[in-house]
Amino acid sequence: METTYIIIAGVAGLIIGLIIAKFLEKGKASKTMVNAKKEASSIIRDAKTEGENIKKDKIFQAKEKFLELKAEHEKVIINKDKKIGEAEKRTRDKEAQISNELAKTKKLNDQLENKQKAIDHKNEFLEKKQSELEKLHKNQVQQLEVISGLSAEDAKAQLLESLKETAKSDAMAYMQTTLEEAKLTAQQEARKIVINTIQRIGTEEAVENCVSVFNLESDDVKGRIIGREGRNIRALEAATGVEIIVDDTPEAIILSCFDSVRREVARLSLHKLVTDGRIHPARIEEIVRKTEKQIEEEIVEIGKRTVIDLGIHGLHPELLKAVGRMKYRSSYGQNLLQHSREVAKLCGVMAAELGINPKLAKRAGLLHDIGKVPNTEVEVETPHAILGMQWAEKYGEKADVCNAIGAHHDEVEMKTLISPIVQVCDAISGARPGARRQVLDSYIQRLKDLEDIAFGFGGVQKAYAIQAGRELRVIVESEKVSDDKAAELSFEISQKIQTDMTYPGQVKVTVIRETRAVNVAK
Repeated sequence: METTYIIIAGVAGLIIGLIIAKFLEKGKASKTMVNAKKEASSIIRDAKTEGENIKKDKIFQAKEKFLELKAEHEKVIINKDKKIGEAEKRTRDKEAQISNELAKTKKLNDQLENKQKAIDHKNEFLEKKQSELEKLHKNQVQQLEVISGLSAEDAKAQLLESLKETAKSDAMAYMQTTLEEAKLTAQQEARKIVINTIQRIGTEEAVENCVSVFNLESDDVKGRIIGREGRNIRALEAATGVEIIVDDTPEAIILSCFDSVRREVARLSLHKLVTDGRIHPARIEEIVRKTEKQIEEEIVEIGKRTVIDLGIHGLHPELLKAVGRMKYRSSYGQNLLQHSREVAKLCGVMAAELGINPKLAKRAGLLHDIGKVPNTEVEVETPHAILGMQWAEKYGEKADVCNAIGAHHDEVEMKTLISPIVQVCDAISGARPGARRQVLDSYIQRLKDLEDIAFGFGGVQKAYAIQAGRELRVIVESEKVSDDKAAELSFEISQKIQTDMTYPGQVKVTVIRETRAVNVAK
């Protein structure tokens, strides 16, 4: 029972405690509510005060901004008014100027009308005078015809016939004087350019031929090269296409072939065989194949070195090979690559002197003779200038370069200034002493042709080609050829040589006329 009372008492105490806590919490909440209301009222008052302050600040800022914008606007308006005033002033000045111009124009028009009237009056007067003069001229002609017994047409014909020879002689004299004056100025400048160009280019005078000498350390090697029953030498000749001459020349073998490439292949192959010591047909064919491949690589390398030395860029690989092959070709004994390099340098210097693109001129000079190294037998039949032009067009060279290649022997028309430069430089390189060797028969024939051209004209007594065909001296009969006719004859012979013959450099034509009186004292 005591436990029950304790529990009941505990429960009752707990309930009473809860009720007391509830009352206390309610009182505390009421107090909190009162404090919260007071704090909210304070915050509202502060917010209202701050809002009023912000509102005043914003209004003040807006007023300041308005005043600032108003000032700027007034400045803009003032500037615009100023510009408008200046424009109005300019307009008034222009109107005044236009008024003055109109007044002047009106005055000039009045003067022009007056002058036109005066001119019309003078024209009428001149027409009347002209008709009167024509009538007088007709009367005078009729009187002269009656006096002379000749018509006007007959008199004109006789006068023209009498003046024809005099006019022809005067024309030849005038033409000769004009040509001499032109030569004095043109030749001086041309000579200056050509001499400066030649002096700036170092040239070599060595020429090649169709044989090469292969030196041996001893004559004992000759037997090994010939082989048993000559099989080694036959195999070498068959593989290289070169004639190998083994004679009594001490410590030397002669290689003969018109093709320098094949001759070089044979020389290098022989050198390798003699150095190696193994000489038999199979070894010979192997060495020749390797040497041919080596020569092909060397040709490409020579082409690359050449264009690098000359400062030429962007050349097609096939044209590089053609340039390299020129090292093993010769023209009248002159090495073709050396000739082309020389022409390229001459073209570059001469083009620079004349104010033309020197790089393009060098390119044309280097490639002008690539047609002399054809790849096939069919191409041999085509003139080398035309073939070179076709190659250049095929491999993307410019039109100026192609025309210069094709025209350097006058086989196509020259269309650019580079073409005559290439032609002149080709002649300079090929015609200098020692550069080339001509066949004696063709040289003699050219001299005979020169003399025959002179004998083809009337009044020629003797003709001599001298100075290796650089000058033609013509002796004429004094009774048949006058002094004026001699000058005309010299000009006509030079034109005939220029049109009918092909020759390097220039040919000077000298006509000699002399009168001799001979008596014998006995």
